Amino acid sequence: MKKILLFILVFINVLITNGQKQVDYLMKSRALIEVGKFSEAVILLSKVPESLQEYPVLLMRAEAYMSDGDYSRAMNDFNNSNSINPLSGEYGLAQIYALKGDASTAVYHLELSMKSSFRKSEKDILLDPSFSIIEGRPEWRQFWKKEWYGALEKGMAEIEYYISAGNIAEAKQILSGLSGEYPDNNNLIYASALISFKEGKYGESVKSLARLLAEEPGNEKFLRLLASSEEASGNQVGASTVYSKLLDLNIPDPELLILRAECYRKSGETGRAMEDINRYLDLYPGSRKALSFAGKTESAEGDNIKALAFFSENLRLHPNDAECYIDRADAYFVSKSWDWAVMDYSMSLDLQPGNSDVWLNKGIALLGTGKKDDACFDFRQSFNLGNRKATEYISRYCLK
Repeated sequence: MKKILLFILVFINVLITNGQKQVDYLMKSRALIEVGKFSEAVILLSKVPESLQEYPVLLMRAEAYMSDGDYSRAMNDFNNSNSINPLSGEYGLAQIYALKGDASTAVYHLELSMKSSFRKSEKDILLDPSFSIIEGRPEWRQFWKKEWYGALEKGMAEIEYYISAGNIAEAKQILSGLSGEYPDNNNLIYASALISFKEGKYGESVKSLARLLAEEPGNEKFLRLLASSEEASGNQVGASTVYSKLLDLNIPDPELLILRAECYRKSGETGRAMEDINRYLDLYPGSRKALSFAGKTESAEGDNIKALAFFSENLRLHPNDAECYIDRADAYFVSKSWDWAVMDYSMSLDLQPGNSDVWLNKGIALLGTGKKDDACFDFRQSFNLGNRKATEYISRYCLK
């Protein structure tokens, strides 16, 4: 316990020293909750400076208490959140009463939540495991007999479902019908932008979202799609700016750091990219994804020594991951350390034998070592797995 307290105190001191924002506390707490370190999340959130103690902090601490089975303290935080922002804690209270088997009180708080801006979608509620205990109760069935979602909300849910399933034509048909009933509705304009994005019409998507965000500048859903649209259109600077706005809104999603880092890397802002990756690694030490990204970023900058350090650490932590071997092999390949590249490519193929690109690269590396016959075997393996790039090497080195 002393080690845990020391870690939290050191982390808090770093946050204060660096003038960190509420989102930094929330993201670290989110990471702790995800790995089951509920008490550490509670300690961290309890040390948030008073100037940053707003309802999102209380909601997350309540979640940590609830996950740890401390329903009494969780309820206290949810109620305090309600005092700061009315109805913000009602959904959490509904979850707790459901977990306690009190269907009547759970439904009471859920109904209050449904009348607020914090209401959840039908899908989110039905998939929430907190309510599984009361699913067979008459109060639960009675709740769902009420019309909580109007035609527009149901239509939006259908549109998003068909888009996720790749059925754009059906999504367009539903959108067309709803647009006649609800002209100039922001949610339908968003749906149109989402369809444009899926069809590769990124300019149209950006234009529609810019209009929406002029009216609702803090809408998370609109901002996320705008960031994706800007990135897909090649505007990495624009995309990174939008991801920064999302972080400024105190959205505790650490993946935003990875997404922004990728934009920074593509726009040549390597220093900023590494700052975000290091922040992510502070939240998730040993993350395979983050270590891989860091290595690739350093490699792109020409610092193969640092790249290999990240890749080697990734392999130490994830020795059975084929991609980790590929990352390091690629770094050796770039530096023409052929024997080392062959070794790592071989290890990756033991784990993932169907990777045609690795067979090809291993063959090229073998050429570098002078082993032409072995290289030709690999080129043919790559070709047999569908890699047409291998044809050039086969015709040049393997046909007698």
